[in-house]
Amino acid sequence: MLFYIIIAIVIIQRLIELMIAKRNEKWMRSQGAFEAGAGHYPIMVAMHMAFFISLVIEVLVIDRPLSLLWIPLLSLFLIAQLARVWCLTSLGKFWNTKIIILPGVDVVKKGPYKFIRHPNYVIVATELLVLPLIFSAYFTAIVFSLLNIWMLSVRIPIEENALKEVTNYKEEFRLK
Repeated sequence: MLFYIIIAIVIIQRLIELMIAKRNEKWMRSQGAFEAGAGHYPIMVAMHMAFFISLVIEVLVIDRPLSLLWIPLLSLFLIAQLARVWCLTSLGKFWNTKIIILPGVDVVKKGPYKFIRHPNYVIVATELLVLPLIFSAYFTAIVFSLLNIWMLSVRIPIEENALKEVTNYKEEFRLK
């Protein structure tokens, strides 16, 4: 029962986030924004969809048990959800699932962005590891954590290069 509740909440959360991202993208594009790295975006979406499919199959079909550490793991997952909302609200209209860049604006350096450059990616990495571990879905945890590392190795350089070119990103984060 816990699995169904958590998965339903997370899927609803992701659908709401996609609606927010679409609204933000529309506003940003109306202000002159452009998308960087569009080629990898469908792969990233497919990876995240495959994550949920793998998790459901591993937990329900293979019948994985609830972890003995499910309470601390669930607590960590819930903290990640609060941090996710913190990221989203800190970026406001600039938050997106795509790499949408608005030239000439100052980068957001508040909320968790005061402390690290990519807090949302840390949160996603945490979720992809911890959510499956709550339900002893070790295959999903390992495979999708590795796939996410690969995805971020593609995504972060694209995002940072675009930000360096048309915003004050280099200056704000003291980069070369």
